[in-house]
Amino acid sequence: MMDLQRVNEYMSRVEESEKKVLPHAGRLKTGLDLGTAYIVLVVLDEENQPVACEKKAADVLRDGVVVDYSGACRIVKELKDRLEERLGEELTDCAIAMPAGTESSVQTHRYVAESAGFEVTNVLDEPTAANAVYQISDGVVVDIGGGTTGLAMFHDGKVVQIEDEPTGGTHLSLVLAGNYHISFAEAETIKQDYARHKEILPVVRPVIEKMATIVKKYIDPSRTDTIYLCGGTTCLTGIETVFEKVTGIRTVKPDNPFLVTPAGIAMNCILSE
Repeated sequence: MMDLQRVNEYMSRVEESEKKVLPHAGRLKTGLDLGTAYIVLVVLDEENQPVACEKKAADVLRDGVVVDYSGACRIVKELKDRLEERLGEELTDCAIAMPAGTESSVQTHRYVAESAGFEVTNVLDEPTAANAVYQISDGVVVDIGGGTTGLAMFHDGKVVQIEDEPTGGTHLSLVLAGNYHISFAEAETIKQDYARHKEILPVVRPVIEKMATIVKKYIDPSRTDTIYLCGGTTCLTGIETVFEKVTGIRTVKPDNPFLVTPAGIAMNCILSE
């Protein structure tokens, strides 16, 4: 069972590290999350305590695949430079993560990180990275980003199955854009406005139900008592209620599920000799 209070306290410090560098000791570990909607860099110290974080909205990936290589390289370098200026030291070691099932794109993600001057010391899948924060031994971690819904099933602390399908936050924005007759960019803004979540939930509910159906298809309810959500799309207020109704399984998420995966990626960074 996830200790929700521990996770919320930890993630609040990750959020705080966007605004200021937090006290830290020892060498630094970086997690790079190349997302469909955002690129995020999270820096932790050797004890996995949050140190600094930078993010930028980006449109350089589709469903976990880099479609604008030079754009991705430019943004990662910009974020790395910003962090190094704030920290007053160079960042070298970095872990990266992929949506489950997109292993063919690993090399491109690695090249993007290396182009910014990182040495990639570990590669893992996104739901497994998220579980470095959640620390569950049994259950399902569902990571919903801009392009995909990925899940990792855990039993006795080990990953027993990983799945991923292309439905994510981008699809919610497309539905909102069509419903309100507005641009995609305007739909993205509405989606991120917590004050409008109650209004838009009925509009995007069919897409969320599809995401929940994807998850339901893969999990065994007799072996799963809880679904743990993370990823930017799960910031939508009420998404866990829809998941619970469709799957029939208790569904929880922390206060800020957006930065869980990049923080977990950083936790998995291996410090080079």
